[in-house]
Amino acid sequence: MKVRIKFAKYGVMKFIGHLDVMRYFQKALRRADIDIKFTEGMSPHMVMSFAAPLGVGLTSVGEYVDIELRTPITTEKALEQLNRVMVEGMEILDFRRIEEGKAGKAMSLVAAADYTVTFRKGCAPEGDWQSGLAEFFALRSIPVTKETKKGTSQVDIRPMIYRLSVQAGVIAMQLATGSAANLKPELVMEAYARWKGFELPPFALEVNRCEVYADLGTDGLHKFVSLNELGEVIE
Repeated sequence: MKVRIKFAKYGVMKFIGHLDVMRYFQKALRRADIDIKFTEGMSPHMVMSFAAPLGVGLTSVGEYVDIELRTPITTEKALEQLNRVMVEGMEILDFRRIEEGKAGKAMSLVAAADYTVTFRKGCAPEGDWQSGLAEFFALRSIPVTKETKKGTSQVDIRPMIYRLSVQAGVIAMQLATGSAANLKPELVMEAYARWKGFELPPFALEVNRCEVYADLGTDGLHKFVSLNELGEVIE
């Protein structure tokens, strides 16, 4: 049985990198007596795949990892057993059966993600920095210099911003995420700061990922569905 686990990562756990999170889950699954499937061969390891791993320093209530079970277990029992062994800052939010095959792989499905962004205490710009966000979102093109493994390049990030708004100092955005296109909230805010004419201090932002989506749309039209909705509760 193939299963998708939704989990939250917050508090001090936001400083833990992806490889450590992966190793932590391997130990937690053992402690929780979840009978997970292992690969075959000389060096067997757990069948486990994370969807769009989160960067260091970001919190989230919408992270996903896919596993394969040898022995079925209900959603209710799995949540109880897993959360019993979770450390502070990690919480299992859901545990659902997903379809077999490539179409069910979270890593290949990821197309977008929701984020909230706030300024750390004392880092918010002076004056009315919020008023230009709607106009910024309405721009037809937002060229930025983006760093890649091969160096730097000019990229138009506007097509990768699906939603952008602000309310009471909290910026909400939906951005392209995944292998085809990937945009970080920090890059959006850096571009907005340059356009608006204020300086963005280092480490000024607190970023929280709220949800991750697959795109089930056709003919160029987006139809975003959360990875959790693609699974079903195990009774």
